[in-house]
Amino acid sequence: MGEILSHHLPSLLIGQYPNGPLGGLALTLILSILGLGFAFPLSVALALCRVSPYAILRVPSTVIVYFVRGVPLVLLVFWSYFLVPVLIGQAVSAFTTLLVTLVIYQAAYMSEIVRAGMEALPKGQTEAARSLGLGYGLTMRQVVLPQALYNMLPSLISQFVSTIKETSIGYVISVHELTYSANQVNSSLLTMPLQVFAMLSVIYFIVCFALTQCAVAVDRIVTKRRAGSTITSIESTANDPILQSQ
Repeated sequence: MGEILSHHLPSLLIGQYPNGPLGGLALTLILSILGLGFAFPLSVALALCRVSPYAILRVPSTVIVYFVRGVPLVLLVFWSYFLVPVLIGQAVSAFTTLLVTLVIYQAAYMSEIVRAGMEALPKGQTEAARSLGLGYGLTMRQVVLPQALYNMLPSLISQFVSTIKETSIGYVISVHELTYSANQVNSSLLTMPLQVFAMLSVIYFIVCFALTQCAVAVDRIVTKRRAGSTITSIESTANDPILQSQ
């Protein structure tokens, strides 16, 4: 283990950079951030279509979400690997292939998080907005979505943790992420596979555990603020002279 730390830890963290392509944990984090960042607006759009009263939006979005969630991630990787070059008419890198796959995959899963966040809000808020003359679009954009997105921050962080682990599937198409870098280190040592992959597990655990603790902390903050706003609302209602006279 000491030899791996002293000689090969940089390879696990940044790949061959600056003398070669960036890889390792750095590329894993970049893929995760980009994948989640591009997938988020798509997930919001899918969620809005899923709760739409119009069947022309609701039915296709439901089919897309259920289809992507029902297909193994490795199969989506292979489809992207062979289909994307055909669609755009030119070859694409393994990095782009994996990124496209992660965006599609995470958009489908996060759309369910967004949809659950919207449906968890009291129906009275939507009804009040509509009674004030706000249309469906304005109600969603100004009333429902801001609250839903705030409440689901812990779930989004947890989804980021899942994305970090899912990038390891890029190994099958030779993306130089963390798992691929660990396999390169193992191939150079030949006699220490247990130690190499134990180190790989430790790195994944440290990163994912730290992010999970962030999600827990954010969840506590959201819960505390939600409880505080509820108490304030109750107190303002109790102090309302009109309501007291009734």
